This record gives sequence, structure tokens and C-alpha cells, in this order.
Amino acid sequence: MGKIVCLMGKSSSGKDTIYKKLLAQEKVALQHIVPYTTRPIRAGERDGIEYHFTDEDGFQELLCKGDVIEARAYHTRLGLWRYFTVRDDSIDLERHSYLMIITLEGYGQIRKFYGQHKVLPVLIELDDGVRLQRALDREKAQDQPKYEEMCRRFLADAEDFSEEKIREAGIERRFHNDELDNCLEEIMICLEENL
Repeated sequence: MGKIVCLMGKSSSGKDTIYKKLLAQEKVALQHIVPYTTRPIRAGERDGIEYHFTDEDGFQELLCKGDVIEARAYHTRLGLWRYFTVRDDSIDLERHSYLMIITLEGYGQIRKFYGQHKVLPVLIELDDGVRLQRALDREKAQDQPKYEEMCRRFLADAEDFSEEKIREAGIERRFHNDELDNCLEEIMICLEENL
């Protein structure tokens, strides 16, 4: 019986790097769930790899069909951006375990949909100063940097990942990404014990 491993953390905490490394390891076979978004595609991203990119009409159509498992909406300076997970044939917990990057709010919705015993939280933490520098470096590399949106995301993280919300979500264990290899080793031990 498989589980969904929900990888969470504030922006620029290293989730994408950890996600790729966990999918590449062989000790615990994890499949990936590709989420959907209505936000614009970033430089270097490919449709169907990082996200399925759609628009508001596409989201509304999936919602009306009852295929949206969880959804989050962000009112950005560039408009409304949605991130969501869709119920489809790509998720088969009878045969596989899965890995996905998700917010704390999304984790709660996934857990409610599938049940607590089918979902494993992995919360990544990193010093705020290091995260801010990483976010700035990443944004500078974009063709059209959106610094205001970067700052909005960074500030929203303080509320989205407040100690109260982490407690309410029932997350007890955290993984500190001060040193990537050590963080990955701790996560792997957790996965081997729980999958």
C-alpha cells in the first residue's frame, strides 16, 4: 500500500533540489505527482514536468467535474494564481508511493482526501536570510524578474508556515536544510521507516 509524501517548506528552502534528489534515489521508489497551476510559466520550466500549466477556465472546468483534490489561490500583483492537484489515473496508491511539493494548506486537503494514514509530511526548514538570498538570486536569473512578487511570497511564508499552523497540521518532525546531504539522509531514514 503506497503513501503520498508531501514535501513542504517556505519559498527557497531547497524543496525543488530535495524533490529531484529523492525521485532519483533507488532505496525508496517514489513516483511524482505533477500539480497544476494557472500562473505563467517561468524560464526553464516545461509543461507537464514541473506543472501542468492551464488558465482560469481550465481550472473551473476541472472543478465543475469534481476532479480537483486540493486547491490554493494567491492574489498576486500579476493577478490570481491557482495551484491545485487533480484526481486522475496517474495516482495509484495500491501500487506506488508518490512525492509532491505542496503547501501546508494543501497538505491538509490531501490528508483529508486520502486519509492521514496515506500521507507522510516532510517539512523543510532553512534560515530566513539564506532563503531570501536564494530567492533573489533565482529571480535575477529570470528574463523579466518580478521582485515585488518574490517579496510577497517571502513575507506570506511567515503566516503560511506559522508555528500555530504547523501545530494544527499535526506536523511534529522537521528537516533542516543547512547542509543538503545531511538533510537528505535524515529524510531517507524517515521514508524507509514509514513507507
